[in-house]
Amino acid sequence: YGTLDIDVEDLYTFIKEQRKLGLKVTIVHVMTAILGRALAFDVPEINCFIRRGDIVKRKYIDVMVPVAMNKEGVTSVIIEDSHAKDLKTISEELRRKTISVRSGEETRASKNKYILNAIPWPFRRLAFRLFKWVTIDLGIEIESLGLNDSSFGSIVLSDIGSHGLTTGMTALLPAGKVPAVIVLGKIEKKVVVRNGNMTPRMIMPITGTFDHRIVDGAQIGKLARSIKRKIKNPQRLLLVPHEELSSCIFERR
Repeated sequence: YGTLDIDVEDLYTFIKEQRKLGLKVTIVHVMTAILGRALAFDVPEINCFIRRGDIVKRKYIDVMVPVAMNKEGVTSVIIEDSHAKDLKTISEELRRKTISVRSGEETRASKNKYILNAIPWPFRRLAFRLFKWVTIDLGIEIESLGLNDSSFGSIVLSDIGSHGLTTGMTALLPAGKVPAVIVLGKIEKKVVVRNGNMTPRMIMPITGTFDHRIVDGAQIGKLARSIKRKIKNPQRLLLVPHEELSSCIFERR
């Protein structure tokens, strides 16, 4: 686990300015873009998972975002190729997919959840382990169920700050085989020291849960520095990063 407080005062201003210009963007949209680009361009070595003791590299960069349903429960949406999309595209795609799942339209994640819930509880764990063994350990896709070794994307981004919470030590989702789950806490005004002076700033706490078989302190540090740099320059997220994509090792759909 790791925690980090980030000064998002300028980012907060950027988001408000973009909303005035008609771009309906939130901190989740921004962080989806940032995580996608951080994985692709700064720490590509962690975009992988463990299969039967071996490290398997992923071909794509996808960010999974949990979505609270209108009545109860949680499902998720996946933003594919998030490193290759501008902020407007990510914002519109995430909003469109969220509306779809909340209106009852089945997604890959919700379909899998309904199937597992339909299995009688004494056999549910056995079925879950069977699906995991087939898709993750053997690398076989169950096309009819939409299950494969990338069903949970490359990394998970969860926002608990919208629920008034500041820190969350979340689980790693063993069946998801993601190297990290990043949790955004509540953005609050706090007094910090800048240039030797005490001043109030908007601070966002971030908590990360990492698979230590893949990720160690060096990679976590690189990821943290990448996130900080990109938060300081949010205008770059408004454009597709063509220069970085020209040398990117990951495929696009």
